[in-house]
Amino acid sequence: MKDVAARAGVGLKTVSRVVNGESGVTEDTERRVREAITALGFRRNDSARVLRKGRTASIGLVLEDLADPFYAPLNRAVEEVARAHGALLINGSSAEDPERERELALAFCARRVDGLVVIPAGHDHRYLEPEIAAGIATVFVDRPAGLLEADAVLSDSFGGAREGVAHLIAHGHRRIGFIGDRPRIHTAAERLRGYRAAMAAAGLAVDDAWVSLGPTEPGRVRAEAERMLTGPHAVTALFAGNNRVTLTAVRVISRLPRTVALVGFDDLELADLLSPGITVIAQDAARLGRTAAELLFRRLDGAEDAPRRVELATRLIARGSGELPPAQD
Repeated sequence: MKDVAARAGVGLKTVSRVVNGESGVTEDTERRVREAITALGFRRNDSARVLRKGRTASIGLVLEDLADPFYAPLNRAVEEVARAHGALLINGSSAEDPERERELALAFCARRVDGLVVIPAGHDHRYLEPEIAAGIATVFVDRPAGLLEADAVLSDSFGGAREGVAHLIAHGHRRIGFIGDRPRIHTAAERLRGYRAAMAAAGLAVDDAWVSLGPTEPGRVRAEAERMLTGPHAVTALFAGNNRVTLTAVRVISRLPRTVALVGFDDLELADLLSPGITVIAQDAARLGRTAAELLFRRLDGAEDAPRRVELATRLIARGSGELPPAQD
């Protein structure tokens, strides 16, 4: 830094202000300092800065699956907020395994990240109590923490599912199937609750055979969709609990000789290009990530109010599949 100051003809404090993006430097002076930095190949010593501030300028993000299209914009949003705060993002996938989630989160803590953003796979997050007490800010996103009071940023899974099923009912459907994720997952349980609430509000009984929760592997979802869509009392519409279920349901429906209405939770790339387009309940994954990350850095900046639960609204996007009337028996 001394060499940069000498070459630019300024003091060390001026170089520090330019490097750290602080105000109080004229445009001409900033230009000279940056030219000196480029000429000398100067790089800021982040290790020294970390020692002074007591931070590592890094945060950890535990996702369900980085390959899932839903999590890509969420991941990017967290990364952009971290970058704006001068921090690096480290991430990993739990594969919906509670033990793997725990291992990842504690591995990030062992590497002294300043904070964690966690999409929970498990139902007991008390293992993070010592880390939080030690000063590691933690925000849960998409699902709340289990057995731990902590900040959480969620989508309105209950309200979204209720709206999607009510949309099918409004288009004449009375036998509506629900295929969702594992029942232990908060979002799956909330979407099932929304489905039942919409049916109850319309005075419609739910046959147990119309509901199926479990792994979202294509084989299971395909078998359940085919079961619900065949026989004398087949459903005339499906509500898919997430994007993976929707994709398999589309493949099953495309092979049937009759029309079946479909509404899916989560939007899909190219969903508007199919015929008919897929009607969905859309979440704003990027906003989920951005809100969670901003809340995390708010905690890192010293906010000490009670844990917050932020719930973001979903949006019905009608494209055609959810507006099909019941096929004639």
